[in-house]
Amino acid sequence: MPTLIVLRHAKAAEGAGLADIDRPLAPRGGRDAAATGDRLRADGLVPDLVLCSTAVRTRETLEGLALESPVEYEPGIYDNRVETLLSLIREVDDEVGRLLLIGHNPSAHQLVYDLTGDAPEAFPTCAMAVIELPDGWADTRPGTGTLTLHRTPRD
Repeated sequence: MPTLIVLRHAKAAEGAGLADIDRPLAPRGGRDAAATGDRLRADGLVPDLVLCSTAVRTRETLEGLALESPVEYEPGIYDNRVETLLSLIREVDDEVGRLLLIGHNPSAHQLVYDLTGDAPEAFPTCAMAVIELPDGWADTRPGTGTLTLHRTPRD
């Protein structure tokens, strides 16, 4: 049974003078990312593969997690469309048992809701949702997942 972990990037700094894609993490974001990495390891949720947006804040979130998992940087995640996220998930090889997707709102939150019908009311920066899927990645469809864990940096 595949496990999908959806993670919204950690808190970004204000982007005065920077393009949105180039915004780095704020100091709090760095701390939250490190704490989230610790939680993933403590909960036995280290991913077999990470799909990460190419935005600076998502790449810095990944770095802060300090995971030793293979990573694929996907520019389509930055486009912030649920359809794109689903398409990327469906392309994952079935040898991957646990997938971490690091992206942006509103698509990260909407993806959790679409897959499970049970998303939390809010999905703040560095929020994480763990979703169990009944079939292979290629069969990932809205309404087929079960939300098994939701955490925020404040939990």
